[in-house]
Amino acid sequence: MHDIRVGAGDVFKRQLELASQNYELLQERGVRAFNVMGAIGSGKTLLILRMAERLKERGVRVGAIAGDVAGDDDYQRFVAAGLLAANLNTGDDCHLDAHRVGHALEGFPLGDVDVLFIENVGNLVCPADFPLGTEGDLVVISVTEGDDMVRKHPKIFAQTDVVAVNKVDLASFIGVDPGRLVADYRRLNPHGRVVLTDARSGRGADELLAALGL
Repeated sequence: MHDIRVGAGDVFKRQLELASQNYELLQERGVRAFNVMGAIGSGKTLLILRMAERLKERGVRVGAIAGDVAGDDDYQRFVAAGLLAANLNTGDDCHLDAHRVGHALEGFPLGDVDVLFIENVGNLVCPADFPLGTEGDLVVISVTEGDDMVRKHPKIFAQTDVVAVNKVDLASFIGVDPGRLVADYRRLNPHGRVVLTDARSGRGADELLAALGL
């Protein structure tokens, strides 16, 4: 069990230490893990399921940790799709952290998965400050959130090298240009990769896996 009894000034330092421990554990077990962040309703869960479908077709074993303030709706969707999964509720906290994820990993059958998606709590602010120990991060945004989402949340996009702009099939109906979101992201992170996706149809799932190196 982790001990996180530290002073307020040391919280982030301790979180980095715990994230490093998580990373080392995942590496030792041969598990490639990804922190999937995004607002509520952006399509994180369905996009994870679409990527899992593609990976399973290739014989890759996929697991998921569903992070939410409360409830187990996303967890149930993962289980129904045949993924090894765990539910992780944060109570009043608006993000997952390395401490909670470390405990979840302790009870997760890591020997039975090759790729693990950790779906973070739904928002674009809090998760930016709390690394989990994954090898990569993915931010999902939806055109239905408007064309200013990147400009309003620069920190998370500046530090995340893979972004999915989801629900592009709806862009023309709501008058949002996905290209503006792409351009805003590239100004913040010129080395990052952005993929246009429609999780419902599966569009972009293969390209997103390639961007993640899977």
